[in-house]
Amino acid sequence: MTPEQIADLRRQRYNATVAGIRLANSDLMCLRVQPDFPMPAHKPGQYTSLGLGNWEPRLAGCQEEHLKPEEEAKLTRRAYSISCPLLGEDGQLVPDASRNGWLEFYIVLVRDSGKEKPPALTPRLFNLREGDRLNMVEKITGHFTLDPVKPGDAVVFLSTGTGEAPHNYMLWDLLRRGHDGPILSACCVRYKKDLAYLAIHEELMKRYPHYKYLSLTTREADTVQHKVYIQDLISSGQLAERLGRPLDPKTTHVYLCGNPKMIGVPIKDKETGQRHYPQPLGVIEILEKLGFQVDNPTVKLHGNVHFEEYW
Repeated sequence: MTPEQIADLRRQRYNATVAGIRLANSDLMCLRVQPDFPMPAHKPGQYTSLGLGNWEPRLAGCQEEHLKPEEEAKLTRRAYSISCPLLGEDGQLVPDASRNGWLEFYIVLVRDSGKEKPPALTPRLFNLREGDRLNMVEKITGHFTLDPVKPGDAVVFLSTGTGEAPHNYMLWDLLRRGHDGPILSACCVRYKKDLAYLAIHEELMKRYPHYKYLSLTTREADTVQHKVYIQDLISSGQLAERLGRPLDPKTTHVYLCGNPKMIGVPIKDKETGQRHYPQPLGVIEILEKLGFQVDNPTVKLHGNVHFEEYW
């Protein structure tokens, strides 16, 4: 494609600007996107989609892509939960995250899909610089919100990797409105460098005694022999201990986001209607044995375990 054609496609298809980029490491970033349109009304925990044209360059070192001529002018989009910086530049809790003029997204670079079709979007997103243009869908939606939480409830956020994004936004909302129940966030990653918000969570724990943050790493030298996954945290009783109260289904809401294997959504047999838990053991199976009930949006069943799978 000619530079003129690319410039024309950008004018037609893009409606947002990169307002800021913070790299936690070479493959992990917090991306701030400022839309051209008024910020849509939304709730913490929801998501929208970001997109870039297939005509955009890809980051070097990623799986090679071979586009057909008819694919070059297409836009590639993917849904991303909205994150939150939690603390502003003044070091204080952000007063109103929805009025920043931009939204923050927590994105990991997929260098190789492991499949014949290479990753299309993140190798392009990681080539962006502040001031560059991209596409953002105007609608923000999703059922993964704090709507079911009542004053005094315990709120537990369990995630892997960038699944922490919507939890950050919901945590900010709970703190800014003075939620008085205990709050705990736990995130499992391979290495400590994969925790882009770690320092912020550590600061929040100092300021809010009812908030606890647990970081779990599985490939650091001091943890590789004794890995602790989210599932282990619950089964061992460590989670309840750190929360400061038992995991009581009547007064506790658990939010799960990230790797589907961690979440473990039951599969319903089409013939018998029976539910079967996937293997390896997931969090949902553990919690249901403790009396928790999982949301089922298809039949409008609102439980006390809420989940958002990331792939």
